[in-house]
Amino acid sequence: MSEAEHPARLRPDRPVTVEDVRQLMGASTPHFALQLRNRIAKLIRGLEPDHPARVEGEREIDRLTRLGYDGETRGEVDVDDLDPLPSLTGRRP
Repeated sequence: MSEAEHPARLRPDRPVTVEDVRQLMGASTPHFALQLRNRIAKLIRGLEPDHPARVEGEREIDRLTRLGYDGETRGEVDVDDLDPLPSLTGRRP
């Protein structure tokens, strides 16, 4: 994943849509969240504050920033009950 964008999406004569933002945010994971955040920011940069794609993009930028720095937890596992990975402790299993 890079921050490079599809050239057609950035053509000056092509309007930015909410669907463009949604395509970028589709499969966001903590690992790629900050790259996706930057791509969305670049895409919506010149839009008016009330443009639907900008509103959606700014909401997604906030979510991706939190995801990128805080990660995510799935399921009902209590992290405090898990032993740390050997790679984090220096001990061998």
